[in-house]
Amino acid sequence: MKKFIASGLAAALMLGAAAAAEAETLKLAHDNKGGDPFDNPGHACAQVFSSIVTSDTNGGISVEVYPANQLGSLTEQVQMVRSDVIQATIASTGAIASYYPKIDILNMPFAFTDNAATYEVFDGAFGKALKADIETELGDVVVLGYPDTGGFFAVTNSKKPIKDLADFKGIRLRTMTVPAHQVIINALGAEAYPLAWGEVYSAMQTGVIDGQMNPVPIISFANFGEVQDYMTLTNHLFSPYILMVSKTFWDKQDDHNKDILRYAAQSCVAASRGLSRIIEASDRGVAGLNSSLEITALTPEQRAEMRSVTQPAFEQHIEKTFGDKADALLDLFKEEVTKANESAYLE
Repeated sequence: MKKFIASGLAAALMLGAAAAAEAETLKLAHDNKGGDPFDNPGHACAQVFSSIVTSDTNGGISVEVYPANQLGSLTEQVQMVRSDVIQATIASTGAIASYYPKIDILNMPFAFTDNAATYEVFDGAFGKALKADIETELGDVVVLGYPDTGGFFAVTNSKKPIKDLADFKGIRLRTMTVPAHQVIINALGAEAYPLAWGEVYSAMQTGVIDGQMNPVPIISFANFGEVQDYMTLTNHLFSPYILMVSKTFWDKQDDHNKDILRYAAQSCVAASRGLSRIIEASDRGVAGLNSSLEITALTPEQRAEMRSVTQPAFEQHIEKTFGDKADALLDLFKEEVTKANESAYLE
């Protein structure tokens, strides 16, 4: 009997050791600050993804989250995912652009009427087509979803309130290293100044740049109210994150684990969207920023005037850059945006 118990215990220990040996680590990096997941959409997304994958695989995949560019810039993180040095990243469109220039088509200015319309577009036919095109072009990543960066872009600056098109003149605004962003800002009459994310705060503090553009939650958690005086709710761009994993890692997973990864990604996207809307509506959103920034909300007529100068410039940029190589994807984007704008509100 003792021999039976001992042999059973040994077998159990061996099985446990084998299971431990088979456990995989998924390193997930992003550029938002870590700590409290309620602080920003990117880290909330990462924490939700980590929790679901680790628990639902019973520890078979252990997710390690590296926020705040601990492992390198977002552009470097994308390359690390492609090389399977890390297994996942929540990357900005600016980081993706170095490897997939067609991501620029997402930057059609003043395209969406509201956040609900963006969800329809990226969860629907266009999101699927974009996923397939990125995966085909890069060949070594799998796109799992489009988390929310915080909603529509607003513009902040330290020189003057921006209330109409003419007010952009003479203002130097930071953009991502995304060509369409630069085209749009220059078309508005401001001076586009591409700059890495980690340098933005100090550049505004020292006067190298006058302002920047980002979603309200990012403006809030980055403490830009400390070095800026004015904010205009332009709503001129919506730019999602792209959650991607290494294809090398993905191809090693069985169907069960792939289902878990997909579900975790969907939950991650939902968390980022929900938290973005909560932050916007809380004292960490517009209401909180109102104590440090003079805030201007544009009228539909003012946005229409800005659209009239930026959309033609954007179209010319896309045609000049891609010719007919992006036509099918851009046409689908426009079609899906139009449908989503018309159906965003329940009747």
